Amino acid sequence: MSSGQNSGGLMSSAGLVRYFDAEDNNAIRIDPKTVVAFGVFFGVFVKVLNVLAL
Repeated sequence: MSSGQNSGGLMSSAGLVRYFDAEDNNAIRIDPKTVVAFGVFFGVFVKVLNVLAL
């Protein structure tokens, strides 16, 4: 690769990093513990449905 070519790597993603780094006051905020608890609950729910569907 010659030094005159731009691969578009880091410079093209810099705007996305800034965009996703910004805090939005109107965004829905969910506690990470709530997400994990919902995942565990959903997994147990699926297991119970599998046992009942023998």
